[in-house]
Amino acid sequence: MAEPYKATRAGVWIVVSVLLVILLFAMAFLYVGWGMGGDHPENSMSASGYAAMTMGIVATMVQGVGLMALVFYSSRSGHD
Repeated sequence: MAEPYKATRAGVWIVVSVLLVILLFAMAFLYVGWGMGGDHPENSMSASGYAAMTMGIVATMVQGVGLMALVFYSSRSGHD
């Protein structure tokens, strides 16, 4: 019987480091992207744009949570 996979300390640190770098790039992108309309008010997002973005984020979160719930339900009920 094969031994189960055991994570090494170096592997864990590499994964955490890569994820932190991705997070830093995402934060920098957010900072630059969010400030784009600051100097030019005509380029800033309107209230309907913020409403559309909010609805899109909520819909995406609901879909993700629903799909994960189905995965767990399917796994627990033995349909896999």
